[in-house]
Amino acid sequence: MISAISWVPKGSSKAVPSAADPPSKEEIEEIKKTVLVEQGVDVESEEDDEDMSVDASKQPAEIEQALGAANALGKASTRKAGGSDLRDIADGLDELNMDDYDDEDDAIDIFGSGLGDTFYPSNELDPYIKDKDDDEDSEELEDVIIKADDAVVVCARNEDDMSHLEVWIVEDPEGDSNMYVHHDILIPAFPLCTAWLDCPIKGGEKGNFIAVGSMEPAIEIWDLDIMDEVQPSLILGGVAEKKKKKKKGKKAEKSIKYKEDSHTDAVLGLSWNKGYRNILASASADKLVKIWDVATGKCKLTMDHHTDKVQAVAWNHHEHEVLLSGSFDHTVVMRDGRVPTHLGFKWSVSADVESLAWDPHEQHSFVVSLEDGTVVGFDIRTATSNPSAELKPNFTLHAHDKAVCAISYNPIAPNLLATGSQDKMVKLWDLSNNQPSCIASQNRKAGAIFSLSFSQDCPFLLALGGSKGNLELWDTLSDVAISRRFGKYAVQNKIRFLLDKLVLFSRKARNLKLNLTHKSNPTK
Repeated sequence: MISAISWVPKGSSKAVPSAADPPSKEEIEEIKKTVLVEQGVDVESEEDDEDMSVDASKQPAEIEQALGAANALGKASTRKAGGSDLRDIADGLDELNMDDYDDEDDAIDIFGSGLGDTFYPSNELDPYIKDKDDDEDSEELEDVIIKADDAVVVCARNEDDMSHLEVWIVEDPEGDSNMYVHHDILIPAFPLCTAWLDCPIKGGEKGNFIAVGSMEPAIEIWDLDIMDEVQPSLILGGVAEKKKKKKKGKKAEKSIKYKEDSHTDAVLGLSWNKGYRNILASASADKLVKIWDVATGKCKLTMDHHTDKVQAVAWNHHEHEVLLSGSFDHTVVMRDGRVPTHLGFKWSVSADVESLAWDPHEQHSFVVSLEDGTVVGFDIRTATSNPSAELKPNFTLHAHDKAVCAISYNPIAPNLLATGSQDKMVKLWDLSNNQPSCIASQNRKAGAIFSLSFSQDCPFLLALGGSKGNLELWDTLSDVAISRRFGKYAVQNKIRFLLDKLVLFSRKARNLKLNLTHKSNPTK
């Protein structure tokens, strides 16, 4: 299944992503320690060391290295002293007989007859390898290049108990699109939400990162410009230690110690602040909302204004200090970071909140989707500090027959909203005058819809995913009703794009002319 989707803005990805550096010995040990902690093994307890680990001095170095490498790839299970894992590896090494490798009789005779007798002064002159190497190199380079016009979308997927992020390339996104997975990243826990961010965690002016919330309390931030990476660039919160407390006549109980200011349950929602690029908001099943500074890796603020699981958070597009959060306690709360002591404003809804979104075209409006299939629109100007006041919505829409898990505003066409539901349908709505009307509806064969999002760069391209695990792209302008009602915004957007290109070209031409003039006559 696909549980979350995030678009990567054009120009944010490296043209040729870097290859991951092999993990150091210290990193391997840290990964192994993390795995043991997640499995509830007290790595510092002498009692657990006797039961759950093997003394490195009592096992061959090859076995220790093999286990370390396997653990780094997330494929090794907890080790048991004298267990079958060690015996199998030892038997395999004995069978290979690496100590007598150089003495074997079946070695290849590199001085035999055949092609080996033909000598060429250099590889460039050897017809058997020259073209092959060039072709292979060019093909490999072509496979990893991300072109400036490519659209990039990241899917959080779970399949056969394996969780990973898939980085998809969409070639010619506004034409005959060709899609393929550029690379993927294995992640340790079931993903629930993602948020793209460009905060330069590793230095420089910008980065290309994806934050992932999962069934674990930690928030992992991965570098999308590195292929075959095995560790996140940053982890916010998480488990520091797990211990098993043994009781006589009873089953062992786990005692969990969390990192400072960490969530203590699954992370259900994430939102990156585009105005303050180092700020990330998170919502959790522990009923808390947290504000993180990803530059320092620290939690700046914890808010406990909900009484049940917090499902979603969203920063306002215009007032970057204003944050919305929606909960299973049937409320939506708005807080202003400029007044942290204020408890905020609260709206009541009829069911569990599934998702929420600010209107990018109107700073005072937002919509909330609910577990009962309803979508509700609100105006924050009606807010009041009186907790007993009943705040009426702008509209209440019974949009679907089952939970509306995802909503997305079109970035350039005002009042165009997409909704996706567990009833497998994707619908497009015109919210003009607070009188919603459905203008397009499709079953995109993705199963129950869990995530959807309009692209910022290709505004009418809608990415969606759900229970069947297929990434689907819908060119919504191909629908006649959408094209008729909102096509003018696509034309205006293309005109703006061409004008921006023309201005950029004019600036480059002017700079080139100045440079040529200076070179021909340095005194000017």
